[in-house]
Amino acid sequence: MRYHNSMKKIVLDTSVFVSALLGPKGASRAVLRGCLEKKYTPLMGNALFQEYEDLVKREQLFRNCPLSLHERNTLLDAILSICQWVTIYYGWRPTLRDEADNHLIELGIAGGASFLITKNIKDFKNPELQFPQLKVIDPVSFIKEV
Repeated sequence: MRYHNSMKKIVLDTSVFVSALLGPKGASRAVLRGCLEKKYTPLMGNALFQEYEDLVKREQLFRNCPLSLHERNTLLDAILSICQWVTIYYGWRPTLRDEADNHLIELGIAGGASFLITKNIKDFKNPELQFPQLKVIDPVSFIKEV
């Protein structure tokens, strides 16, 4: 199914953000670019915001990244400026084996996202609770589908 809605709501896992910054090209970068071009609406919540803020400061993680800390923060600010902030009023826990990933599912459900885009698909396999309206998908498959 191909979507033509230019404002498809998505949850963008930090793994996609890191991949977009470290790779010179590829699907993760295309997803990030699509967000910045307002083709998709990325959702943001407290837990994901804290992950992004912590992540962008990790010099060891970005030692092979051409962007400086200042440039990474500028890019993060640009992403945050287009995000739809979502307040999560109900926690759907436990649903995933890794408790640290549950907030992404909660964000997607609370914000009405169609896709949760992640490089770590295996972390979202066989959840205890099923949410068929939220498709967990990798960046390559997402680009092909939309």
